[in-house]
Amino acid sequence: MNTPTAADVEKGHPQRWLILTIMMMAEVMDLLDGTIVNVAGPSLKRDLGASPSSLQWIIGGYTLALGAALILGGRLGDRYGRRNTFLLGMTGFTVASVLCAIANSTGQLITFRVLEGVAGAILLPQGLGLIRESFAAAELGKAFAVSGPIYGLGGILGPIIGGFLIQANLFNLSWRIVFLVNVPIGIIGVVAAFVILPKNPGDHGVTIDLLGSLIIAVSSLLLILPLIQGRVDHWAAWTWMSMGLSPLGFFLFALRDRAVERGGKTPLVKASIFEKRQFVVGAGTLTIFFAGFTGIYLIITLFLQLGEGFSAAQAGVANIPIAVGTAIGGTLSGAFLSEKLGRLTLHLGAAFQLAGAVVLWLALGSISHFSVWHLVPGMALSGVGTGLIVAALFQTILSSIANDEIGSGSGFLTAVQSIGASAGVAIFGTLFFGPATLGQFATGFRHALIAQFIVIAIFSLATFGLNRFAPAAE
Repeated sequence: MNTPTAADVEKGHPQRWLILTIMMMAEVMDLLDGTIVNVAGPSLKRDLGASPSSLQWIIGGYTLALGAALILGGRLGDRYGRRNTFLLGMTGFTVASVLCAIANSTGQLITFRVLEGVAGAILLPQGLGLIRESFAAAELGKAFAVSGPIYGLGGILGPIIGGFLIQANLFNLSWRIVFLVNVPIGIIGVVAAFVILPKNPGDHGVTIDLLGSLIIAVSSLLLILPLIQGRVDHWAAWTWMSMGLSPLGFFLFALRDRAVERGGKTPLVKASIFEKRQFVVGAGTLTIFFAGFTGIYLIITLFLQLGEGFSAAQAGVANIPIAVGTAIGGTLSGAFLSEKLGRLTLHLGAAFQLAGAVVLWLALGSISHFSVWHLVPGMALSGVGTGLIVAALFQTILSSIANDEIGSGSGFLTAVQSIGASAGVAIFGTLFFGPATLGQFATGFRHALIAQFIVIAIFSLATFGLNRFAPAAE
């Protein structure tokens, strides 16, 4: 397939909707893989003898590797072409999923999960970049009407699908089936990408700063590692030291990045994107938002399974109101609300999330004989808010960067999204498990809801730093 012409770029790539579909397949693989393992703990403990610490690393090793390599992944797409890099990442992700499925020990599984994370870091930034390149600015809203719900739904559907697959024990595969889910998606995605994605060769004038890549990887590890391991180690001194050192690492990376740019070479992150208030504020609000919704949805699942004795499949079914609400909110946001209301769409989404959290709080206070129906209204309201925010926020941020900033911007955005989600899991998990270890699961849930109130308030205030309407893409 030929590279799109100037006329195509003006109105969007002729096959932009097929391209979007392929990008969403990659996003689904990542979002499912990041959460589907959450319900596999009992099976992993039984089959591999996984300890609580091992389970934490089986879940968190993926996130750790992903967050450490995302910015480098964005730049690889600039140099070698997004199609080539996407194909490499999708193939690697599929192969790593197979390796996870055939692992015979927790050590092997953790190693293969790290490989999955590296492949994801190569794959995911290309998705945002290709969407931004393939759609004209006027159509970005429509693109996110489709893709927005996927971003919100993937993390929610992971436990639902995982719960059913493990309980069904298809082909007597137990937990292994949750990794094999990715294989048919990956194979179809590789074939479709090979045939459909535009053959942009990339810019071989772009250089890859290996030292900068190492600095940003170590800095990300210093931040994400204690977020993953902190609760298990009871927030020992090393966790706080590690998080305290991470800003120093990011500062050194900024110095290195600017030195590379002054030397006439290609920085991993173009400094120009940080000169755009819309991008900086948008990235900050994205981090806050992902911390909140990832954290509270995890706690809902934990409360149902640990506190109320739901099976993995039952807990998955109970999350369907969130999934339906997210799909509705994302469709409304991307189809017309974001275009008509602009920044107000984010405030509306925050209002729905706040209403959902209040309803959940009241439901917990009035439960004598628990039924999941007590939680359904709150989960549905929260889901609508999530969908409204995701579609509008990604459109707002991506519209603020120029074409030559796509690699930097996509890698950076995916990285802060991953960091936000890790922070949410750490913070909300700590608040929940404190009382939960004493058998006070409803109290732990309420503590998480208080954190969600605070996150929504901070997010709402931060959105006032965004423009009233998204700027036209350059």
